Amino acid sequence: MKDEKKEVEIETVSVEDNQQSEISPDKQTEIIQQLNDKVAELNDKYLRVAAELENTRRRASIDIESVSRNRAMSVAEKILPVMDAVQAALKHSPDDEGIKTMERAMANAFSQIGITKIESVGEILNPQFHNAIQIVDKPDEKTATNTIIEEMQPGYMFGDTVLRTAMVIVSK
Repeated sequence: MKDEKKEVEIETVSVEDNQQSEISPDKQTEIIQQLNDKVAELNDKYLRVAAELENTRRRASIDIESVSRNRAMSVAEKILPVMDAVQAALKHSPDDEGIKTMERAMANAFSQIGITKIESVGEILNPQFHNAIQIVDKPDEKTATNTIIEEMQPGYMFGDTVLRTAMVIVSK
């Protein structure tokens, strides 16, 4: 190994040098203001990103709920003809215990899902819930005009949405 000599340069610092590098009070105030502005800008960006994230989460939740509700309504609409068939069978054979049991089971399933029957007979016609397929003379003087006197096909609601309007006969 060779003996190598390394030279190190030493910089000398004096008190006078330190005094020259001090920042003036006006410059300090300016730097502090710039830093405060930068902090405020970054804080604003952070708050905006946080708000956007919360809005995205809320929209995603609403979209998921909407898709779920639409899927449930689609399934419910496909089940309504089964209930119609059970009720028709019950009208044909009112004493059949098997049909009665099936009708009760369907009604129970409907209530658990959130499907409710629209009440019609004796009610005033409401086009939002009823579809008048026939208009007849009043059966008696007590019956008011536009009163539903017979239901041909029941209507159903899913929560606050009409799945199917009721087909009804109305008095004139």
